[in-house]
Amino acid sequence: MKKFKISYLWLLMLLPLMGACSKEDIVFDVELPRFELRPGYQLLEVIVPQRTMPTDKIYIVGEFNGGKDVAVGDPRWELEKAHDTDAKWGIYLNPEDFLEGKTLADGYTFYSVEQGEERSLDNQPVAHTESPALGQRTNVIVYRWADYFKEPENPGEIDHDGYAIYVVDNSGYEQLSLYAWGDAEVFGGWPGIQPTGETTIDGVKYKYFDTGEANEGLNINLIFNNNNNGSQLGDYNVTLDQDYYLELTADGVVPYDPSSNIPHDGYTLYVSDQSGWEELYLYMWGDVNDLNGAWPGMSPTGTQVINGVTYTYFDFGKDNCDKGLTEHLILNNGNGKQVDDVVVFALDRDVYVELTATSAKEIDPSDYSPGATEPEKPVSYNLYIENNTGWNEFHVYAYGDKEAFGGWPGATASSTKTIDGVEYLVFPVEGAGEVENLIFTDNAGIQYDALQITLDKDYYIRANPESAELINK
Repeated sequence: MKKFKISYLWLLMLLPLMGACSKEDIVFDVELPRFELRPGYQLLEVIVPQRTMPTDKIYIVGEFNGGKDVAVGDPRWELEKAHDTDAKWGIYLNPEDFLEGKTLADGYTFYSVEQGEERSLDNQPVAHTESPALGQRTNVIVYRWADYFKEPENPGEIDHDGYAIYVVDNSGYEQLSLYAWGDAEVFGGWPGIQPTGETTIDGVKYKYFDTGEANEGLNINLIFNNNNNGSQLGDYNVTLDQDYYLELTADGVVPYDPSSNIPHDGYTLYVSDQSGWEELYLYMWGDVNDLNGAWPGMSPTGTQVINGVTYTYFDFGKDNCDKGLTEHLILNNGNGKQVDDVVVFALDRDVYVELTATSAKEIDPSDYSPGATEPEKPVSYNLYIENNTGWNEFHVYAYGDKEAFGGWPGATASSTKTIDGVEYLVFPVEGAGEVENLIFTDNAGIQYDALQITLDKDYYIRANPESAELINK
């Protein structure tokens, strides 16, 4: 198996998604046991955030041991780091030390002396309830410490010159430059500087611009441009007293939250909603009808920006994954409008679709812009004419809803085709239900009204010297 060098925390964020719906159990290195079992003790092996320092002091706190004010500083509640990795810490708990009547099931969390309380991915307090049996172990994941949300995570290995501006670049520019004006032209004259470098933090790729230590405290306006090739984004004002995380789109500059990687419950339907509907619901039927709710179905789980596009998403639920259920997905507005069978599948993958008021189609999120769909090709039909007129030339003119073959005297055949031994002149024509009156002419004084047709199918016509007739095919 090929191994990739990526952030182990990024892998941990994928665990609830991959593990919930995979047909084979996937075990990452950080999940492997690092501590020996002890009879009479409960063993918690704790996977900590990447920025946790090996010199940190980490404590478990909860109702069972009196909480943070009592537990912090007591060696009974202090975790120890695994000897062969900084990612795994462990603690042996003796239930005899617990306050009377309390267990781990009453809830507990972890506290870092250096970085504060444990936090969820959306910066909420955490309460674990995992409680292994005596002589057994369980893995527990700490996603964030409180300090993570005070300032963006430091990539660590890069020695920046002053504060840095990190950019998720969805501008579409082939080249990216940054000019600044205000207290000073800190990046020189127009069009400014190109990125200092690129880096990946927690799985997110950034281009970054170092602002220079000498420029600390200056107030400037940033102008991202395509390196003086005719395009630029609107001004974005900053004061150089911190690092900045920004996202560039074709329309402008917006702040970017580096902690916006959203955990999902099972696989997910992502909808680029171009329908114009005021409400959006997802109904599912098939092997299980009313899956995730009776009509009109479930409301959106949330919204998420991916590659500069805002998607409304619906989590299918990990309990519905990997059951082989064939489900039909219907997107609707709960008030009479719907698009049936957006996709029919076994809830075994993420799905991205673009929804309009009348249709939906799967899209590739890595190469997608809302509304940038190919225009529908016009519907084309053929007139097949068996020419028995004997004329030197044969033209077809049409009038009615439109001049389907152009102005007088119309068109000559684009080709010939032999069908069942009969040679036909072929006249292609675009149609969408228009009614047309055909005139056949030799363009030398002979003409007659032939037939009235509706452009919704191919026609086979026999042209005689003075009249025409349909041929049934």
